[in-house]
Amino acid sequence: MRKSEVHAAESVACLNKALSRLKDIWEEIGIPEDQRLQRTDAVKMHIKNLLDMMIAEEEGLKKRLLSSIGSCRKELSGLCEELGLPPFEDEEGLTMLQLEKEIRTRLKVMLKQKSQRMSELKTLMQQDRELCDVLCDNPYTIDPDRVPSAQQLEDYRQHIATRNKEKECRHAEFVTIKRQIVACMEDLEQMPDTSFEREVVCEDEEAFCLSTENITALKVLLSQVHRNKPPHVHHTESLVSHHTFAVDLQTELERLEELKMKNIKSVVEIVRGEISLLWEKCFYSLQQRQAFTPYYDDAFTEELLAAHEQEQQCLKEHYESHRELYDGVNSWQNNWSLFQELEKKATDPSRFHNRGGNLLREEKQRAELQKSLPKLERSLKSQIEQWEAEQGKEFQVNGQCFTQYVEEQWNLHHLEKEREKLERQMKKSKQTEEDMLYGTALRTPTKRRLAGTPTPGKARKLNTTSSIASFTPNSTLRSICHSPSMRPPLSVTKVRLSDTQTLGILLR
Repeated sequence: MRKSEVHAAESVACLNKALSRLKDIWEEIGIPEDQRLQRTDAVKMHIKNLLDMMIAEEEGLKKRLLSSIGSCRKELSGLCEELGLPPFEDEEGLTMLQLEKEIRTRLKVMLKQKSQRMSELKTLMQQDRELCDVLCDNPYTIDPDRVPSAQQLEDYRQHIATRNKEKECRHAEFVTIKRQIVACMEDLEQMPDTSFEREVVCEDEEAFCLSTENITALKVLLSQVHRNKPPHVHHTESLVSHHTFAVDLQTELERLEELKMKNIKSVVEIVRGEISLLWEKCFYSLQQRQAFTPYYDDAFTEELLAAHEQEQQCLKEHYESHRELYDGVNSWQNNWSLFQELEKKATDPSRFHNRGGNLLREEKQRAELQKSLPKLERSLKSQIEQWEAEQGKEFQVNGQCFTQYVEEQWNLHHLEKEREKLERQMKKSKQTEEDMLYGTALRTPTKRRLAGTPTPGKARKLNTTSSIASFTPNSTLRSICHSPSMRPPLSVTKVRLSDTQTLGILLR
């Protein structure tokens, strides 16, 4: 049920309630039956008049809607015809209000479109008149009082654009011919005689009519002035023209040469980048790279470019023919770099703080590399020996024999490990000397104790035998000697030696 129907039912209920209330009031007052009939008729009349007035208002609204729909539809049909658009068709299922709003909105859009077209037509006609005044031509044929179609406006725009181009071409031609005529008259020391000559030479360029007849007359005048020139003037002009042409050619040649050099430089730099990449892939040493001297030449010429391209092609062919061998060396180098990195991590004390399982994976990977590297080296050595036998020369990696290169890498690795080991021993020895000299600091362990580590109770028992210092299980044992040069008592020395041994166990 609609809300309006609900409200109507509520209105009827309200009316019945009001009549019932009036009846009760009349009953309480004691109004006679004939007066009740009169009062009831008065109530009926009031209600009827109010409803009749409301109905009349709604009927008026309906008539106004129908009138508006009819007038708007008629105006809309005329606009559609003027604009060359298909006629408006009503949508099915629309109420009067919806239909009136739809037609009124569409009419507003059509009126705006009509206004825009007429405004554009007026602008185009104004431009056309100005062009006709300059070109001395007839205006475009179009009805100024009728709304143009979209196609007519597009054709008019194209016409205006064509006339503008024609104006520019004629004006440029007029200026060129005028300058030639003025130059010829100055050479002949001749003044303009006719009105046309004065108009060309003396008047403003913008005021000259650029009609086809005037352009033709200009050409005729120029030819007449040229005929009046003596022969030596023609010869001089010819020489000047040839000289100017030669200068222009030389300038253009220099520009093209400069552009050529820039292009050669960019191409050479690209080829050099590719050569450098191939050097890396083929493990060229610095001496081998410096042997190609054009790489370091800054005089960019065609010969330099040709040398670079030839070197690039030779390197490509060499790399492709021995690709498998170079890939194997590259694989060894990658594995070797990873092995060195894992070895360095293995000596880092902070690795024990790891809780993500990386330590186990790294140790497993390091063990695998320790096994795989020698196998890869033996395989590469066999391939290199075969290659050297075929090629009759030594296979080098960074300027060295591959076997020597590998041995040198291993030797450097072992030397680095020995150096690190020596540094640790020296550091440990220095720490032991300091502990023996100044005493050591023992702190109560916060984690699980290692085997052989004295408990706090034992440390407390040991400390009670000494008259030098005392501490609780959570305190620190330190020497109270005032000078390192003084010889400590025997009992203190024994205590310190015991502390040093305990610290060594903890550190291990």
